Amino acid sequence: MIDEFLDHVLAGGTTEVEEAIRKAAAAEITPRFRQLAAHEVVEKNGPHDLVTVADQAAEAHLTASLTALLPGSVVVGEEAVHADPTVYEAIQGDAPVWIVDPVDGTRQFVHGESGFCTLVALARRGELLASWTYAPVLDEMAVAVRGRGATLNGAPIRSARSAAPDTGTDLQVATSHPDYTTDDQKRALLGLDVEGVRPRPCGSAGLEYLAVARGDLDATAFSWEYAWDHAAGLLLVTEAGGAHTTIAGEPFRITGGNALPFTAARDQATAERIRTLLRGR
Repeated sequence: MIDEFLDHVLAGGTTEVEEAIRKAAAAEITPRFRQLAAHEVVEKNGPHDLVTVADQAAEAHLTASLTALLPGSVVVGEEAVHADPTVYEAIQGDAPVWIVDPVDGTRQFVHGESGFCTLVALARRGELLASWTYAPVLDEMAVAVRGRGATLNGAPIRSARSAAPDTGTDLQVATSHPDYTTDDQKRALLGLDVEGVRPRPCGSAGLEYLAVARGDLDATAFSWEYAWDHAAGLLLVTEAGGAHTTIAGEPFRITGGNALPFTAARDQATAERIRTLLRGR
């Protein structure tokens, strides 16, 4: 059953997962958009790390529906890991794992802004197989399947754009919020403050990855490695023709232990340029 389902997904049959994600958002997220009461929003690790009843309910909804689609699979969700950090270890296990961020961009969601999304990735033994990025207010569903490309609302997308760095166009780079960086990482990110590069703080990580995948953003530079923020977007960028690398010149691993910061970019040359700047060279 597991291998048949994985074969089905890898062949492009992602409709059931898309429907599960849409249903979870329709039931638990969009009805609460701009309707949250003060007691329904809680700080986890500071004012920039929020959780709402929508996050919790949507993750529970997705956990039930996704594991029903793929018996024997497990879910690693942001809120479940917050409650029990040992849940994260499943990413390294043999069972297929759904990596879920129910509301990526919770701060934007709380403020009534449209820039948030639901992120789901399917992986096995640390290898990304498929991913879904759904922005319900924007009505955008991006899907990536390993070896089969990336789509946005059913249409293929590519990360390359006509303007290249040597044409005089500044590189647009979304970077980590300072609250989530160590002193060493802050110094590395300062390497992007050079002529020809225009860094800015990131919003929803999932939507920043989508912007890279569709060619609207040149790169990201992130300093944290929680898989629920990055798994879906990394596969999306890769399947759209982009590349990713850590500061050590290695591909980012969803199992952890990465040298940080790392970048995802619209092509390999841009990824290497960002890595060189992050290393101070």
